[in-house]
Amino acid sequence: MRALLRGLRWCARQIDGTDRWEEHLRSAAEHGHRPLTRREFERRRADARAGAVSSRCC
Repeated sequence: MRALLRGLRWCARQIDGTDRWEEHLRSAAEHGHRPLTRREFERRRADARAGAVSSRCC
């Protein structure tokens, strides 16, 4: 049961971007940079996805 819950938690974190957000915070702290706000971070992620060739429909 615990393994199932861990798996569901992992999936949810992957879907909502929490893992990427926490990695950004660790990286910013490691390099002494000011981290982006969560809103700025998500905006840049969305822009990167929109610009990716594989995300286009046509």
